[in-house]
Amino acid sequence: ARAVARNLGLHEDLTEAISLAHDLGHTPFGHAGQDALHKSMQTLRPGAGGFEHNLQSLRVVDELEERYASFNGLNLTFETREGILKHCSLSHARQLGEVGQRFIDRKRPGLEAQLANLADEIAYNNHDIDDGLRSGLITIEQMRQVQLFATYHDEVSRLFPDVTGRRRIAEIIRRMINALIVDLTRTTRDNLRTHRIETRDDVLNAPALLQFSDDMRTQADALKAFLMQNLYRHYKVMRMANKAGTIVQSLFKAFIDDPRLMPADYRHEDKNRQARAIADYIAGMTDRYAIKEYKRLFVV
Repeated sequence: ARAVARNLGLHEDLTEAISLAHDLGHTPFGHAGQDALHKSMQTLRPGAGGFEHNLQSLRVVDELEERYASFNGLNLTFETREGILKHCSLSHARQLGEVGQRFIDRKRPGLEAQLANLADEIAYNNHDIDDGLRSGLITIEQMRQVQLFATYHDEVSRLFPDVTGRRRIAEIIRRMINALIVDLTRTTRDNLRTHRIETRDDVLNAPALLQFSDDMRTQADALKAFLMQNLYRHYKVMRMANKAGTIVQSLFKAFIDDPRLMPADYRHEDKNRQARAIADYIAGMTDRYAIKEYKRLFVV
């Protein structure tokens, strides 16, 4: 994100702040944990508003962080807070005031927020390839079905025929990331010129300006589809996701049945407020801590 912001002359500090904060609200176990926590909130305390990880990221920086004597949160700028809020339902947007207004008006976020979204896609797709290959859940031969990977696999094999193992994979992924960054930079520059972008209002009212070229978008989508089918839906990953859901739902039910099982700071008389505090508690856990909590509560 910083690299593209520098290429395009965007606000690098704002871009970095959005990028660092955008996933603060993720639960343990990623999307599997999020789905389980949302289901628990809806089932066991339907009036409490469910769980959205983007809203939780904003809640962390607006409410849960305690760094100042006179107010909660981190005192971030509007543009940072808007950028953190990547998705938001209309019902929640109406409760957020100015920062949720663009979802109601169907406007675009700022350029830095658009950039953070695409930089996130570049990062997680390429790091997931690395994780998948290291874990053995996918193979290089499988990955060569994907044009974007095959192009740079063949290039690296031609330029460095003696390089194997981790170094070869790292070289391939480095070149893929570079290609995506260069394409995103060039296409976005063209879009900014075409739409004559000069002001923030121009950005808000234009189509999405941070974009890949049509060819690169097609290749990136093919990569995402491959990873979905071969990595995220691999039976070993699905087993872990199922286990994650069980852990999160079990923790939520235990705490909603008896809040005394949690630290005192998370206990409240109001039932909806209590449910939200439990969601805060669970969402703030790492994978390992959630597993430890589960063992403390349920394993003799």
